[in-house]
Amino acid sequence: MDEDRKPFIVGIGGTAAQGSSTEQALAVALASAERAGARVQMFGGKILASLPHYLTDGTATSEEARQLVEAVRAANGLIIASPGYHGSISGMVKNAIDYLEETAKDGRVYLDGVPVGLIATAYGWQATGSTLATLRSIVHALRGWPTPLGAAINTSGGIFKDGVCSDAGAAGQLDLVGRQVAEFARIHLADPSVTETGPG
Repeated sequence: MDEDRKPFIVGIGGTAAQGSSTEQALAVALASAERAGARVQMFGGKILASLPHYLTDGTATSEEARQLVEAVRAANGLIIASPGYHGSISGMVKNAIDYLEETAKDGRVYLDGVPVGLIATAYGWQATGSTLATLRSIVHALRGWPTPLGAAINTSGGIFKDGVCSDAGAAGQLDLVGRQVAEFARIHLADPSVTETGPG
């Protein structure tokens, strides 16, 4: 496939801990999107941890923030992964999402018409549902299109190791999230009118 016609999928997620389950889950989903013919770029925990709080003094000079915003502007699809902290998304992931305010006056406002896959990880089931619901609400507010499946991943069993998910059900969810984003991004790339929303 012509590289220019491959959908470009950006992944955002992780924690401050190196090799976190959240970041590994995101990597699994992005690998699925790549197998489905997409180009991918991941902004993992290390980059997210380096981002200044949005609209503080470092916002305008952060190279990591500039790269994140420019990647999202170019993206045909996103995958966002957050741990469930106290029943909601982490502050670090929320701060990264806050940087999308920089796209408010773009020709494509925020994530208008962009398919977005969502992943919530938690040490137990309770926080996965509320975290996933929060992610969906945020994507709706940004005019994005959450894919039909959102992955709720219980990591209490230590199911991620060296980038591999040992739980077949969880691995299947992550694979499907990646494939759905790649497929919907390809459809939108071929015909942007499929997600037209009109004046906002």
